[in-house]
Amino acid sequence: MKLLIHDLSTEEWSKVADKYEGWEVISDNGTIKPCTGCFACWVKEPGVCAIKDGYERMGALIHEADEVLVISKYTYGGFSSFVKNVFDRSIAYILPYLTISHGEMHHRRRYHESKKFSFIFRGNNLTDAEKEAARTYVIAFCKNFYATIKGISFEEMEKDNVAVGTEKAEENSGKVVLLNCSMRGDNSNSRNLLRRLDKSIEGETETVNLVSYIGKYDELVELLSSCQKIILGMPLYADGAPSSVLRLMEKMEKMEKQSGAIKKQIYVVANMGFYESRQIKNLLGMVKAWSEKCGYEYCGGVAVGAGEMLGKMIKIPDASKTYARDVALALEKLGGAISASEGVADIFADAYKFSRFLYLVYGNHGWTKTAKRNGLSKREVLMEGDYGEWRNRIGKSYI
Repeated sequence: MKLLIHDLSTEEWSKVADKYEGWEVISDNGTIKPCTGCFACWVKEPGVCAIKDGYERMGALIHEADEVLVISKYTYGGFSSFVKNVFDRSIAYILPYLTISHGEMHHRRRYHESKKFSFIFRGNNLTDAEKEAARTYVIAFCKNFYATIKGISFEEMEKDNVAVGTEKAEENSGKVVLLNCSMRGDNSNSRNLLRRLDKSIEGETETVNLVSYIGKYDELVELLSSCQKIILGMPLYADGAPSSVLRLMEKMEKMEKQSGAIKKQIYVVANMGFYESRQIKNLLGMVKAWSEKCGYEYCGGVAVGAGEMLGKMIKIPDASKTYARDVALALEKLGGAISASEGVADIFADAYKFSRFLYLVYGNHGWTKTAKRNGLSKREVLMEGDYGEWRNRIGKSYI
């Protein structure tokens, strides 16, 4: 079986559908929901997503496919929000347990295979730099999925018939918004980091949870339209910005094309479960590319490694004397830049004097402990296949 994942419109698909007769095709039917970061596909019902919207078997489908073809609109150096959503929901293809691969921390394989992936990015007059950004992203993505890149190509697409507005002269409200983009809302590491950052920002701020606006993006776009400074706090999903964030970015870009950009300054605080903060580089690049498309000023960000540990430790009042020292200092520096309406070079902050080996050991122990609370053994977490196969093999049923 060959698997195609695409974001083509109905009209665009009708022109090429004959080429893919007999393929398993994943497209946008309007029902897909964003990954919530609950990790049930790892430690509750291994191999299957807890969200039952027709896209819950993506990890198993990738495994069952002989090869995978991805057709996506080029979007800020990576996939469109829909295609990214599909892959955010595909993490059951790999395991929660950590290992060192390619000199970096990654998740372990669930399947002993190296799936062949081909990628076609569609765009308008893509520059060499944009093409290189897409290649860089795909390489990082395939490292995490233990996939082989069969090919990467680029195609021209029809231009969107969206009127381009003239630049707005009026001033915005001067409001500073800390946008928590984690689907876990107030209980997330992203929120913890933003709380810490907020203490270093002078003047009035407002914190908004993106999860409160899922399905109501237009309301959030309206809220953000008059803001002077936006700080995006988010986790790394599948080597890039989460699909929910990309969907918001796409809508804001469309709004700016129609009405013209009000001056905005964009800052980022991103975190990840892996030890090395440098793996967040592609995400920061996406936000920068989006800022340029919208006519905003990208003013830098903080990338936090070992987020599952440091994102909790940063809540300690004197975090600068803990393993989160470098993160605390980076957030203080970013807060000063925000207060002064200045830019800062991207800061990559890792655990201070805490070894990668110990982080890996404690992290893997944590996954086994979580699975045990859900009635699963480590052996059951490691099983191949989706939930249906898994349930039949071990003779258990979970609600």
